[in-house]
Amino acid sequence: MIRPARRDDLATIGELIRALADYEDMAADVVWTLDQLDEHLFGPQPAAQVTLACDDTHGGVVGMALWFRTFSTFLGRPGIWLEDLFVRPEARGRGHGLALLRHLRSLTDGRVEWSVLDWNTPSIELYEQLGARPLEGWTTYRWLGDGPGGA
Repeated sequence: MIRPARRDDLATIGELIRALADYEDMAADVVWTLDQLDEHLFGPQPAAQVTLACDDTHGGVVGMALWFRTFSTFLGRPGIWLEDLFVRPEARGRGHGLALLRHLRSLTDGRVEWSVLDWNTPSIELYEQLGARPLEGWTTYRWLGDGPGGA
């Protein structure tokens, strides 16, 4: 089952984000508090949305997609940026990641875009199974201000 996250899912979302950071060997880069996460996901002007994959036979919430709307000036229509996709290791291989991606695809006739770490072969294989391809000739930039969060 795929469903939108609710405020009472906040602790679970935090847990999934931390598990993703551990998987990517980036746990030290997680610097938010639950109050900050709550404000930016469920406050009056949410910066992002979370969609959850649930499987009662495997303990409830087994995965998430954290995403936000974008806009393509070339297409002239909105799309989606998938910031994080994560499925708990014990629930992988059961179609939860595909279900989350297909759900996001159903929300827009524009682009669905994301980044993936070069070493993450299982995820790359999943994305290519969908027909997604890397963007040749593009380099990702990141500009950090003076604030916290060196990721």
